[in-house]
Parts: sequence; structure tokens; C-alpha cells
Amino acid sequence: MPKLKTKSGAKKRFKFTATGKVKAGVAGKRHRLISHNSKYIRQNRGTSLMADADAKKIKSYMPYA
Repeated sequence: MPKLKTKSGAKKRFKFTATGKVKAGVAGKRHRLISHNSKYIRQNRGTSLMADADAKKIKSYMPYA
């Protein structure tokens, strides 16, 4: 049986918690932040957990994670 390759874009963007949930950085934080208010910037700091439907797809991209 051949080994499965991990999607290289996924390994750069996602991490797994100890219970198997998927963590990702919050979108919309790179540029054009002057149009967002302070509350938006503050609440989107750090990482967030992905929804179950999205996490299932991401786990297929990373078979050995």
C-alpha cells in the first residue's frame, strides 16, 4: 500500500488539538484593517476552532496528523 501525501498547504495552515479538533488562524487579519473597528481586530486575535464539517475535510488532507 503506498503512503498518502499530506497537502502541503494544509500542514502550513492547520494544527490539531489533543482531542482531534482542528485549529486555524482567523481570516481577515492581513491588511486593510483600518476599515475594521477595534472590537473586530481584538476578537479575531489568535486562533479559532473549525466547524465539524470543515474539520472533516481538513482531516482528509492530513492523513497522518
